Order: sequence, then structure tokens, then C-alpha cells
Amino acid sequence: MRTQQTSRGSTVNGLDPSFERLLNLLKEARGFDFTGYKRTSLMRRVRHQMAQVEVDQFDDYVDYLQVHPDEFTALFNTILINVTGFFRDGDAWQQLRDEIVPSILRRKAADPIRIWTPGCASGQEAYSVAVCLGESMEPDDFRDRVKIYATDIDEEGLLQARAATYLEREVSGLPAEVAAKYFEQVGHRYVVRKDLRRAVIFGRNDLVQDAPISRIDLLVCRNTLMYFNAETQARVLGRLHFALNPSGVLFLGKAEMLLSHTTLFQPIDLKRRFFRKVSAVVPRERGLLLGHSRNADGADSPAGLVRLREEALLASPLAQIVLARDGVIAGVNQRAAALIGLGERDVGRPFQDSDVSYRPVELRSSIGQAQEHRRPVWVRDVEWSRPLNERLTFDIQVVPLLEVDSSLLGVLLTFHDVTRYRQLQDELESTNRQLETAYEELQSTNEELETTNEELQSTNEELETMNEELQSTNDELQVTNETLRDRTGQIDDLNRFMQSILTSLRAGVIVVDRDLRVQVWNRMSEDLWGVRQEEAVGRHLLNLDIGLPVEEVKALLRGVLSDGEAPAEVTLDAVNRRGKSIALRVAADPLRGGSDGAPGALLLIESLP
Repeated sequence: MRTQQTSRGSTVNGLDPSFERLLNLLKEARGFDFTGYKRTSLMRRVRHQMAQVEVDQFDDYVDYLQVHPDEFTALFNTILINVTGFFRDGDAWQQLRDEIVPSILRRKAADPIRIWTPGCASGQEAYSVAVCLGESMEPDDFRDRVKIYATDIDEEGLLQARAATYLEREVSGLPAEVAAKYFEQVGHRYVVRKDLRRAVIFGRNDLVQDAPISRIDLLVCRNTLMYFNAETQARVLGRLHFALNPSGVLFLGKAEMLLSHTTLFQPIDLKRRFFRKVSAVVPRERGLLLGHSRNADGADSPAGLVRLREEALLASPLAQIVLARDGVIAGVNQRAAALIGLGERDVGRPFQDSDVSYRPVELRSSIGQAQEHRRPVWVRDVEWSRPLNERLTFDIQVVPLLEVDSSLLGVLLTFHDVTRYRQLQDELESTNRQLETAYEELQSTNEELETTNEELQSTNEELETMNEELQSTNDELQVTNETLRDRTGQIDDLNRFMQSILTSLRAGVIVVDRDLRVQVWNRMSEDLWGVRQEEAVGRHLLNLDIGLPVEEVKALLRGVLSDGEAPAEVTLDAVNRRGKSIALRVAADPLRGGSDGAPGALLLIESLP
């Protein structure tokens, strides 16, 4: 039994729980459901974007997205790689112009023509289809009959597509006459002309979740299916099948082949990936041919005919049961006896009383249908369990046996063993899916390499631009640096001048802020109290043990700071740094310039004789 691990970075059933939590966040927070995408390529793109923001773990990236919502846009741009272009894969578009479009025009006569391009990205393929139709129709006819629906889940790509504006290098592959006819040059950009632009309708549509657009004659879905896993591909193809009109055409990318979906689409040109919708599957019908023998003299022998038919029935390699008109078992061959367990003892019993009439599949309704409509009925893919856990698969054919006048004679049940055929079919489909997956992965890698190349070219251009900007900024910084050096020199001169003034004063100078923390402490203050400047600055004045009477100084400062305008002066008895009692005159003056009162106070302390 496979061990399931749930620790950080481990997997459960082949899936990384932390990565699945990230996908659930994208679905719940922004409505983007990527759970149907192939995990290998999807994880590679997400890790690429995680590296851009220096996040290593998926759970950490979930937290990062919740804190930085702008990161969602960058992540979606990385996941939804929009590698497209005008008339990409030219031989396929040539086939579309020369054969597919003319056949659609012949079939539609004067009726409206509806075209759908899901996964339209920035719109180049939608406008390419419009050009193909425009080249094959009269302008008035094109304007009145053609509607092209272009959809995507990437809102940013749709905005660019609606703008219908492209760089010169994006239209460089177009023939000059096509570019001149359908584009207008505005500066270095090319704009799609209005008459062509009006034929294309852009809108948001999620192929996996949203309902498809219906009654489509041509469906251009190129290089979109390859990003989905097999289950999601099957669901999307069912929607594309529903969207197409009978005999509608599906145009896929060169990485998509539909080898395992032949019941929905048949190839028109497999090399160029054109497929036609299969409207219905015609059931296979097969009649039972009854032999007729003659004697050597040419006369009929009824007894010989009966014996011949009995032996043919008994020796048939297929399990067969013959029912009379009234539903009674009329005969069972050897293969049926070995397989089903019916034998000679069951002949004459009603078939509906036997287990095989309802297990493993209900056959009585199929028998009634064959009798009523007088035509064979198939019951397919019936699973049959045998001893030793052997499982077989049968297609059961119910054939009405008729008289010459078409009256019912009985019913023949034939059990066709298709076990090996189904196994081979499953193996073939599995192999086809693996080949498709490998081819799509290769194509996806190629697409990503092309995108990386374009990104590198763009990055190179940005780096060149950034280098020029940095050079300009460097010049500005040099000028700014010189200006700052000049101002720093001026400030240093001013500071030295102010320091010389404070040092020269014969009075102690102390400056405090509103919280009474010391900001300035001059040399005379050091001499008075024995506390150096670096020991005093930043400390609360009243917490300094310097011999000043705390309460008087506190009251003096509070009065000055609260009043904000009136200076105050007091005479105090204090003890200097030598422990000697001295008389001081302390003058307090509020500092000016605060919008909500004095930002601090200035104390001048002089010794009295």
C-alpha cells in the first residue's frame, strides 16, 4: 500500500498539499481555477515567480499573497504564458485560407458565420481569423455576416486585445499588403482598422468552468489544451464538441492531436491539426445468417437442416442462448454453458427466472426492445466476474429471429468476449495520452523557452535604459554630494562657533526638552557639578545627582514650560562637585519655536559671591 505523508513539502496521492492550498487560494480569492492544469509545468512557473520575491515554500508564498495582493497579477502573468502571434505556423493558416474557409462559405451560403477563439491571449489569432475571412469575402458581406468571439481568463491580455495595438516587431511577419490593408501605423505601433476590429468581440470565459459559446462554425483553440491534464482535456473537448455546429471545424495547435478522442472529432488534416465534429455514433448492427443445405440429390432435408443448425449453435465459439417467442429458453450452446452456467436442464425454463436475465446487467428490457422494433440491440461493456477474480468484458447482442412474413420467431442472445480488445484499447489510449503528454510537455517547454528569450531581450533593453538612468542619477548624486559637503562644512563651522560660545560663558548652560532630558551641557556645568557632557546628555535632569535642589528646579522648569513665554529666575543654595555649599542664581528661559508650547527650556546657572 502506498504510504501517504502529510509533513511539510511531502505529497498525498502524488499531490503536494501546500501547493494544492495555494491553488485553492487562487480559486477562492480571485476565481482562477488551475486545479485542472498539469502540475509539473504549473509548479515550475509558480516557483519561477516565487524566486522573484525570494520565497522558497508554497505555504510561505500563500502568506505572502495575502499580505501583498498586488503579487496576484504578477503570478497570473507568469502562469498564463501568452505566446502568440499573427498567422503562427504559416502552413496551417494557408490551409485555413485555401480550403477550410471556402468550404465553410459554401456550406453557410448567405447565413451568419460564427467563430470562436478561446484562449485568445492578446488577440493576434482572433485578428488573423478575421483577416482570413476578410480576404475571402466582400467587405459588406463580411461586415454583415461574420462574428468572431475571442475569450480568455486573463483580463490583462483581454485589455491589450481590445486595444488592438501592436508593436512593429509583432506585425513584422505579416505580408506588407496585409499590414497596409488591415492596420494603421501610429508612431512605432500598428493599430487594427476599425472595420476589422468591429467583427471581433472580446470577453472573459473559463474553458473549464464557464458555459461554451454555441452554434460555432469554426473553433480556433490553439496550444491551449496542452496545459490541461487528461481529465480536464476530456471535459473541455466535450464542451468544444457541444459548441460546434454539425460538421463544424476545430483548429488546434501543433502540440495537440486528439488521438484518444476520435468519437468526438475526426481529422480533416491531422498534420495541420484540423478536425471535424462527429455529430453522432452510428450503432453497429449485425444479423444472424441462417444456413440452408440440400441433400446430394438436391432435395431439402428438414431433419438434416435442424441437425445442422443445432450443431452449429453448440459448436459456436461465442456464448449463445436461443429464446422462444414466449421467452422460454429454447437452446444453450457449449460456450454459454461453460461461461454462464446454463445447461440442458434449463431448456424449457422462462429466461426471466434465470440469474443471467438481470445480473450483471438487466437484459429483459433489451430483449423487449429487440422484439418490438424488430432489429438487433447491443448491450456493451458488460463486466463479468469469474472465479479466481477473473474479470471479463462482453458486448451482448440481442437479435430478433423472424419468420418470412416478419412475424417474431424468437430471440438470439450472443455474448462477444471483448476483454482483450478493451485491454488493448485502454493500453492504446493510455499510450496515446502519454505520447500527447510528452509532446505537449515538449511543446510547452519550447513555448516557455521562446517566452524566456523574449523576456531576456526585454530585460536587456530595460537594463540598457536603467544603465542610462543610473548614469544620470550618478551625475545628480555627485552634484548633490558636493552641495552636501559644502553645507556640512558650514554646519561644522557653525557648531564649532556655538561650542566656543558655550565654552567661553562663565555661567553653566543646560538645555532640556519638554521631558526634562538634557540636550546641552557646557564646560562650566562640568566644572560646577563634576559630570561630563557625554554622561549628562540624554539623561533626565532631575535624576542627576549634582547637588541642585530638585524640587525648586523642577518647579522652575514646569512653570517656564507651561507658560511658554515668561522667563523665571530664582536663587538657590546648592552643593558643588567638591561638596562645598554655594549660592546660585538660576535663570530659566523657554525655548521658542514650538507650535504647541515651548519645545524645551534653557537654564543659566551662576555662582553668587
